[in-house]
Amino acid sequence: MRRILIIKHGAFGDVIQSEGALHDIRENHPGDDIAVLTTPAYRRIFERCPWVDRVLVDPRDPRWRLDRMWKLGKRLKAEKFDMVYDLQNSARTATYFRWFFQNTNWSGTAPGVSHPHRAKNPKKIRTLDRLAGQLKDAGLTIRHTRKPDVSWLADDVTPILDEAGVREPYIVLIPGCSARHPEKRWPYYAELAQRLIDEGQQVVMAPGPDEVELAKTIPGIRLQRKSGFFTWSELAGILKRAAFVVGNDTGPTHLASHLGTQGLALFGPYAPAALTGIERENFTAIEVQRLSALPVERVLDEVHLRVAAIETPYMTSLQ
Repeated sequence: MRRILIIKHGAFGDVIQSEGALHDIRENHPGDDIAVLTTPAYRRIFERCPWVDRVLVDPRDPRWRLDRMWKLGKRLKAEKFDMVYDLQNSARTATYFRWFFQNTNWSGTAPGVSHPHRAKNPKKIRTLDRLAGQLKDAGLTIRHTRKPDVSWLADDVTPILDEAGVREPYIVLIPGCSARHPEKRWPYYAELAQRLIDEGQQVVMAPGPDEVELAKTIPGIRLQRKSGFFTWSELAGILKRAAFVVGNDTGPTHLASHLGTQGLALFGPYAPAALTGIERENFTAIEVQRLSALPVERVLDEVHLRVAAIETPYMTSLQ
């Protein structure tokens, strides 16, 4: 049995998109021991992943803290890994290769690795294609990397929906994003929500820490715990049961895309939608130079086009 290490620190959307790559690594290493090195925020996600055996937590201490780096290196070296798949491909993980793994087979972009990803400009390649190219360069057979499916992450959220009086079908809005990137927020969710409600649709939100106050300004049902926030698995369950999702370029929207839920992502100039991997058979994107210039009518038209088959109480009353 060989010992395999996969490195994936984050961020959330990237973690979700790596699911297919993990699936392919598992299929190419049947019977081997596969560990993932990740950050504390994503430990529980990888612990639920059916394609890995173990999760190692990297606190990502400052690299100038040589005492802590030495401790991490000692722990990793003790594992005696036979192969490392660096799916993070960051300056930090390149440092790990130089300091801890120079004599270990390594797939990634760090200079001098045994299995280099040969793309000239990896950051300009669509995320899923980049992952597939890296694994192909490492000699793996690729079947799942371009089609991540995180359905295994979703909890049964029937009690949550029942307590809030939510009945299917419902539409989820994801109006927020990281507080560090307010330019990713489309400013017209309140109007969109009201228009959908007037049409008989049931609108639901499950706000995270950075969007609680914003969600209070938007009509619809807010799913919230009395204390704390939903886990990633609970959020996945809410999104998976949705008939449709409309969201900004943010982690929960990427999660919905890779759960197979029908949906629409709204992109400004921060990052090209085509490179993020969010567009799937079930999920599309509208991309504009200024989100503030994207009218509600255009978004609503796209929603109408894609949810035409959803029967709502309002639509039934018209028959």
